[in-house]
Amino acid sequence: MTRVYVDERERGSGVPEVLRGLGVTVIFRRLDVGDYVVSERMAIERKSAEDFAHSVVDGRLFEQARRLVDSYEKPVLLLEGSLRRAARFSGVRFEALLGAVTALVSELGLYIVYTGGVRESALAIKMLADKEQRGGGTYVVLHKKPKLSSVRDWQLYIVQSLPYVGPKVAKRLLETFGSVYRVFTASVTELARIEGLGEKRAGEIVRILRAPYTDGVRRGGARSITDYIKEKNSSQQGSQ
Repeated sequence: MTRVYVDERERGSGVPEVLRGLGVTVIFRRLDVGDYVVSERMAIERKSAEDFAHSVVDGRLFEQARRLVDSYEKPVLLLEGSLRRAARFSGVRFEALLGAVTALVSELGLYIVYTGGVRESALAIKMLADKEQRGGGTYVVLHKKPKLSSVRDWQLYIVQSLPYVGPKVAKRLLETFGSVYRVFTASVTELARIEGLGEKRAGEIVRILRAPYTDGVRRGGARSITDYIKEKNSSQQGSQ
């Protein structure tokens, strides 16, 4: 049975219902990256042509695309509808939209799939999922520890457990710092230099790595992790 993980925000799109009608097992999750995850190496961001045009204008497009490329070996943008029609109604020149598409392919290495509507989108997602899950790709299982054989595989797996870190960013981190230990002990400034992270994400990674562990039960006046983070945020704001 083909299985697809779907972001909660796609519930009202109509695509999950069509997928179910095509015999796909649909599992809703709050996904950090992408709208549909069809294997461990492939995720799909679905955009209507109109949303694509708006995301070019407000700058969301390339940020979402970079996160997708950094997190998955095979990142896919599913573009639903007519770019020419979107250009007419959005006021964005068609050439600008086409330029954005070519930049996503040539500069970021994104795969682009065009569809005419919701049913075609669902069919394309099912076809991609079928090929990934039955044609030599990996079956979709979230939050399951994989079977790893080499030290390198374990190093990449451990580093990818950090927030905002996918396979490509994990590889950059290990190549830069040389070991898992050095990645985990790096400063915010050091991590922020890595392409795909930046200061804000680096700060959150360091905060999580250095925060004291709590089992959620308050004993003897011990602080919760929420209290710790609030205190850290307050002290940082006060020093600015």
